[in-house]
Amino acid sequence: MLADGTVFWGEGYGAETMSAGELCFNTAMTGYQEILTDPSYTGQIITFTFPHIGNVGCNSEDIESTTPRCAGLITRERPTAASNFRSETSLDEWLKKHGIPAICGIDTRALVKHLRRHGAQNGVIVSGQRTVDGGQIEAARTLLAKTPSMKGLDLAKQVSTIKEYEWTSPLWTLSTVHRPLSTSYHVVAIDYGIKHNILRHLAERGCKVTVVPADTRAEEILKLRPDGIFLSNGPGDPAATGKYAIAEIRKLIDSELPIFGICLGHQLLGIALGGKTEKMQQGHRGANHPVKNLITGNVEITSQNHGFAVSKDGLPEDVEITHISLFDGTIQGLRHKVRPIFCVQGHPEASPGPHDSGYLFDEFVGLVKNRIQDSGFRIQEKASAS
Repeated sequence: MLADGTVFWGEGYGAETMSAGELCFNTAMTGYQEILTDPSYTGQIITFTFPHIGNVGCNSEDIESTTPRCAGLITRERPTAASNFRSETSLDEWLKKHGIPAICGIDTRALVKHLRRHGAQNGVIVSGQRTVDGGQIEAARTLLAKTPSMKGLDLAKQVSTIKEYEWTSPLWTLSTVHRPLSTSYHVVAIDYGIKHNILRHLAERGCKVTVVPADTRAEEILKLRPDGIFLSNGPGDPAATGKYAIAEIRKLIDSELPIFGICLGHQLLGIALGGKTEKMQQGHRGANHPVKNLITGNVEITSQNHGFAVSKDGLPEDVEITHISLFDGTIQGLRHKVRPIFCVQGHPEASPGPHDSGYLFDEFVGLVKNRIQDSGFRIQEKASAS
C-alpha cells in the first residue's frame, strides 16, 4: 500500500510482519545482497526492476554492513532455489533471519512507473497472512500515517558506529591466501552509514583507516593525527544530518587536510562549502548510470543510490562542478579550486556495479601523499611537534 492509497496485491515471503518505509526502486541486475545491506537504504522498501532476484542465494561475505536496515523488499518473481557455489542460504531464509518482509508477484513495472510519475512516497508491506482483511488494511493505513517523510529525517546516527575502530581488510579476491598490506597513510573515516567496500578500497591503497561515529567533533578527529579525512555515504536528509555535521566538517576544511566525500558525504561537503541540497523526484538507484567527467571528458558508468542532490544554485566561485549525470544533468561531483577537497555523488567502490570510477580513490590517496611530500614531513609529526 502506498501513501496515496494505491494498493498492489502479491504473495509474501521473508519475515512475516508489517513494515513501512519510503518506496524506491533499483535497476541493478546483480548484487541484491550488497544492496539490501547498504546502510544508505535505511528506512526504505526496495523494489528491484530486474525480475530474477535471489537465484544465487546469500552468503556471509557479500555484505556492506553487518546489520541490514532496509524496511522491505519487492520483487516480480518469487526467488528460485539458490544455485551458486558460494551460497550458504536462500534469500527467503536470509530475509527471515534479519526480520525483513518481502512481497512478490507484484507488477514491478507498473509500480516503478507510478513512482516515476508521482515521485517518492512512503509505503507499507503486509506479509505473512494467508489473507488480508479489513482490519489489517486499516492497520496498514495507520502505520503509514505514523511513518515520517524522508525529507527532514536524520538517519545517520542510527546506522553509524557507536565507538571508534580500525579497519584493515583489503579488497576481496577468490583466493583464500592472506594478503598483508603496508599502511603508509592514516585516514579517518566519518561513519554516516559507511559501506564495507569503501573501507576495503582505502585499505587496499595502503591506508590505515580509523572509523569514527557520525557526531565526532573535529577536535577529536584532529587529535588522531590523520593524513586525510573521508566522509562516508549514509541514509536520510543531508540537511538534517548537517545540523550537527556541517560545523565539524567546516573545521576539518580549515585544517587544510585532504578530504574526500561519497554520496551523503558528498552532499554534506557540498553544504559545508556553501551549497545546498534538494529532494529528488525519485532519486538515482542502480548500477548503470552514465556520468560525465567534465575534467577529462570521459563518460563513466556508475553505481548510484541517493534520493537527494546538491543544487546547482548558490555554489560559491571557489567550488567547481567536476561530474554531471547524463540522465538528468544533476551534480555528480565537486572539487575545491584551491584546497585538496573533492567529492562525488555516485559510488566508486561499486559493490555492486562497474569499476569505472575506482580511480577516485587513487586521486584521494595521491592528494594525501602530495601533502605529506609538500610539507616535508607527515601530518602526524607536525601535530606532535606543535
